[in-house]
Amino acid sequence: MRYSSTISSKGQVTVPLEIRRRLGLQEGDRVEFLPQGELTIIRPARGRANPFVAYAGALDTFSGGIQEINAWVDDLRSPEKTRRRARMRTAIDTNVLSALWSRQLA
Repeated sequence: MRYSSTISSKGQVTVPLEIRRRLGLQEGDRVEFLPQGELTIIRPARGRANPFVAYAGALDTFSGGIQEINAWVDDLRSPEKTRRRARMRTAIDTNVLSALWSRQLA
């Protein structure tokens, strides 16, 4: 079956209902147009690729499952580690400011 639509003065087209259903499109969804030779493909717009996918599997898994993950997160959030990270951030910030200050004076 063929479907057609008319381009409005604003360059807009109405996507036929059957095509919207087939593509799972709803009001407000974005679509993208992919020129391929003499054809142009319309499809739901895909989000940007997840930049972290490249790092999947780079680290070992938690063999203890969710309990080990929760223990690790709790450890990261411990008051002592939080204070240590805050001191480290302050030291780094101070060093950066000092470096910037010395460049301005030079």
